[in-house]
Amino acid sequence: MRLLVLSDSHGRKSLLLEAVELHPEADAVIFLGDGERDIEFLKDIYPEIKLYAVCGNCDFNSSLPPFLIEKFGGKTVYATHGHYESVKYSLAVLNQKAHNCSASIALYGHTHVPDTTYEDEIWYVNPGSVSVGKYAMVDITDKGIMPILCDLYK
Repeated sequence: MRLLVLSDSHGRKSLLLEAVELHPEADAVIFLGDGERDIEFLKDIYPEIKLYAVCGNCDFNSSLPPFLIEKFGGKTVYATHGHYESVKYSLAVLNQKAHNCSASIALYGHTHVPDTTYEDEIWYVNPGSVSVGKYAMVDITDKGIMPILCDLYK
């Protein structure tokens, strides 16, 4: 199973669309906030995409949830924008929330800094900001979990 993980599009719909079009093999797209209107645009163009989304701190009056807990490929994924978990300062709150739901993968955005970290049996993945061409993929197979940081400009 392949997850395409996007965050922080901030109105850059064309880059969001480009990342999705580069990966038609993705089984699901997870959007981590700060671009709710952009994902509405994406849903209009590709209504068949399995799209999961949370609200970001710049998604004012959002109807999106602050976090998601979903199973993909038999693994539990905790997805959030990260502002409620104070990820700009520490991953401690995110760590606690991921442990509380027995997640194997914790996805977060907000910082605009791409990162993958494996700690306490959890993969922490920040795709960075798609507004500057950064995103991530997470492959989930019977052999394990492989996060991949990507750049539209390379």
